[in-house]
Amino acid sequence: MQYGICNLGIVPIRLEPSDTSEMVTQALYGDYFKVLEQRKKWSRIRFAYDNYEGWIDNKQYIKIEDDEYTELTNSKLKLSKDLIEFVSDNSNNLYPIPIGSDLKGLNLLQHHFEGSTITSKFDKSEIIKTSFLYLNAPYLWGGKTPFGIDCSGFTQMVYKLNGYKLFRDASQQASQGEALSFIEESEPGDLAFFDNAEGNIIHVGIIMEDNYIIHAHGKVRIDRLDHSGIYNNEKDIHTHKLRVIKKIV
Repeated sequence: MQYGICNLGIVPIRLEPSDTSEMVTQALYGDYFKVLEQRKKWSRIRFAYDNYEGWIDNKQYIKIEDDEYTELTNSKLKLSKDLIEFVSDNSNNLYPIPIGSDLKGLNLLQHHFEGSTITSKFDKSEIIKTSFLYLNAPYLWGGKTPFGIDCSGFTQMVYKLNGYKLFRDASQQASQGEALSFIEESEPGDLAFFDNAEGNIIHVGIIMEDNYIIHAHGKVRIDRLDHSGIYNNEKDIHTHKLRVIKKIV
């Protein structure tokens, strides 16, 4: 088995080995993974963090050894805390990195970082505060940063910054945690999932106080939540049909 680590800030992960293929997620700085298949220009990878798979350009990561992969896996939480920061190499070249970048591989990459870090798990009450860091971020299919993010990337990153692991896609996240019977049982920080006409989970958001929800739809926004789903005051319609509420923390 081969292994790799992302040494750049924000790298697209594709559905197929082509620059024109759909971006299914992003590798942020410090994300490490198993290399399942390697071709001349592309590699199919599986992230250590959430087991998500996709194709990465071979020019946008570096190979690491299996013992280095194991060391990263066993290392304690260390994430970048600020919206945008920089790491530097031994030649003082700067590399911009977004919030939530994994800093456990700094020594391995021979990089230096002087910014603020997150090194411990936070109380559930911090989840909503963290979600506001992404407010008004534009929707981007496969995105995971305040410069572009999708609904499940938003929930995954907010939870990650508080020390909790979520899977990548909304349908996968819906398999985690404890299902609640009513909105009234929920607390700020719980997740609400929404389905389409075929019954497939297609959307997720974070429940707030007083029957509000923060979610990525066009942008990261705050809307009303009721027993039917998400109500958009601007459009005067329900935009998403509620399927289930899950308590993860």
